[in-house]
Amino acid sequence: MGDGLAHFNAVLNLTSATLLVAGLIYIRRKEIRLHRRCMLGAVAASALFLVSYVLRAALTGTHSFPGPDSVRRFYLAILFSHMILAVVVLPLVIRLLFLAGRRRFKAHRRLARWTYPAWLYTSITGLFVYYMLYHAYA
Repeated sequence: MGDGLAHFNAVLNLTSATLLVAGLIYIRRKEIRLHRRCMLGAVAASALFLVSYVLRAALTGTHSFPGPDSVRRFYLAILFSHMILAVVVLPLVIRLLFLAGRRRFKAHRRLARWTYPAWLYTSITGLFVYYMLYHAYA
């Protein structure tokens, strides 16, 4: 079940990243309704990922990097940056939802300029970590 959850989590990360990019495209085109749908979808995918990730960690524990030491340092650098930004992004996304819900779009836009790249980086590096653990050196 643990590997199945890891694969599911990768799909959720890919979904989140795709919706984040689409949401950015839509807001730049001033298509607010489509932007909102994409961003709420990204929030849902990320929230479901968090639940699934915690469940997987509870069921299977932590996983060691199976690759060579020469790649391990690079992998760990990506993993640590991913973990730190994931922790930082969560309250920022909640704040963005609050600001949008209160129609405080100026403040929402200001915060999103910092949150968006960190959130996208977290989703993409999540895919990288998955690939390195389950495909590159499996």
